[in-house]
Amino acid sequence: MAPKRGGPPGRTVISDNRKARFNYEIEDTLEAGIELKGTEVKSLRTGKANIAESYAAEYQGELWIYNIFIPEYSQANRFNHEPRRPRKLLVHRREIGKLAGAVQKDGKTLVPLKLYFNEQGRAKIELALARGKKVHDKRETEKKRDWQRERARVLKNYG
Repeated sequence: MAPKRGGPPGRTVISDNRKARFNYEIEDTLEAGIELKGTEVKSLRTGKANIAESYAAEYQGELWIYNIFIPEYSQANRFNHEPRRPRKLLVHRREIGKLAGAVQKDGKTLVPLKLYFNEQGRAKIELALARGKKVHDKRETEKKRDWQRERARVLKNYG
């Protein structure tokens, strides 16, 4: 089983998209279930998935997530899954309409932040409704992060 990394008790984080907070301004978050095959679940339990380059989009009234890498399960032989296949997200219709409207009207993006198992052992994904940052905004974020790091270092050394 994958090691527990932060978050609420009972939550086992499988993959974390750390670049998303740097590349996007996060406006709203949403928890969604994922429709998976048996070998995908077993592969996720090893903790080797990657959501760094993935995104979600609405297709024919359903929400799908694209480009998540879940490696093949080595003991599955011929019953294995395709590692980068599109996967259906389990979200209420009302939420799909709201998210699809924000993506089309406001030019926002649905970006996954975390992939984890909840307390019941079900695979969930935390999605964010986000707007892409400009280059100068990214520089500003980097300056703030560097300043926080330097301030913490100074405070540690002087008391």
